[in-house]
Amino acid sequence: MRILHKGRQSEKSLFFKYYKWVLWFSFTLYFLTSFFITNKPLPLSKTRVSGSKSSLASRVLFESVNKTRHKSKPKNPAAFKDLKIFVYELPSEYNEDWLSNKRCSNHLFASEVAIHRALMNTYDLRTFDPYEADFFFVPVYVSCNFSTVNGFPAIGHARSLISSAIQLISSNYPFWNRTQGSDHIFVASHDYGACFHAMEDRAIDDGIPDFMKNSIILQTFGVNYKHPCQDVEHVVIPPYIPPESVRNTLEKAPLTGKRDIMVFFRGKMEVHPKNVSGKFYGKKVRTEIWRRYNGDRRFYLQRQRFAGYQSEIVRSVFCLCPLGWAPWSPRLVESVALGCVPVIIADGIQLPFPSAVKWSEISLTVAERDVGKLGRILEHVAKTNLSTIQKNLWDPAVSKALLFNAHMQEGDATWQVLGSLYKKLDRSYKRSRVSSQ
Repeated sequence: MRILHKGRQSEKSLFFKYYKWVLWFSFTLYFLTSFFITNKPLPLSKTRVSGSKSSLASRVLFESVNKTRHKSKPKNPAAFKDLKIFVYELPSEYNEDWLSNKRCSNHLFASEVAIHRALMNTYDLRTFDPYEADFFFVPVYVSCNFSTVNGFPAIGHARSLISSAIQLISSNYPFWNRTQGSDHIFVASHDYGACFHAMEDRAIDDGIPDFMKNSIILQTFGVNYKHPCQDVEHVVIPPYIPPESVRNTLEKAPLTGKRDIMVFFRGKMEVHPKNVSGKFYGKKVRTEIWRRYNGDRRFYLQRQRFAGYQSEIVRSVFCLCPLGWAPWSPRLVESVALGCVPVIIADGIQLPFPSAVKWSEISLTVAERDVGKLGRILEHVAKTNLSTIQKNLWDPAVSKALLFNAHMQEGDATWQVLGSLYKKLDRSYKRSRVSSQ
């Protein structure tokens, strides 16, 4: 009897082992089947373009992204109606490695970093399934190669770096080749956009590289007349100003505080041309400002650098925003963000996000030829409609539209970019396929 009892126990144990194995196999099969039904995975070799070793720079960028996974995910804004963007994960030499220099994410061309960060953090707009994507963002940082001679960004390598990135994604993914890049997005936050040169004549001669001419370029350069450096589908974006610097300045001096400087400008004002071309910087406009108004008590003009110059902007009524080599200037954003009326002196400039920022209601535009009349023009405005302009300018929504945040906020600069992209959905391969069916 004892032997029989042991035999039954052994059979019972074997039965339970077999039952648990069958149950485990069934659940595994169920979850795997569910996953592959709801996802269209790319071949494993193509889920990420060949990576490189982890670096401190990569952690700087992506730790800020990973932290937000513990927060509530922002919803896809209804205004964008399920817009989906796929962000390529390129090897770190195209983007993350450059972040080892902290200046890379804070200087005036840093919108290429800021937009990348914001998209990485915008979960409901970003898709990890490229077959769902309307647009494809190619994150290449070309503005962080700072010259050891003068400290300025050297962008001579930009064409080869972007060309290499395109070669990489077109070899590893099918999406570039099916549209020749027409639904792909690049940032070109330099003087003359995707022409990649600081001098206009050289920029025009070089032109936009052929491999980018079908794509969408987010660029700071924009004019309201035909120009070879904007002869491409593009969105004009503001130059980058760190929002933290603006907040810190306004904590010390409120927007509506005392403004004891009538007209302010700090920056390069040549008395004689110094560059080898013999040309005056900014088409001689800044030189004329200095010659006419240096010593005028209404004008606070400074030619030297000063790290705390934002504290001067927040004390000023009017801030001059003359052209440099290119028409646009970071002073435009800083003036708006700090409540100083921008005086734009750059003929034909195309300003960013006109649907969100009513430029004619918050700024003044003075023709380059009328610089000699600046004093009279600004005196007249101060006596007539200055309070109306300031009231419009000090609306928080205005400055918000020109500032990039690491985590996109409703109405901020990244939000405005996405709104502009939404108007270009006719370039989406996915949408064109759906509409043709």
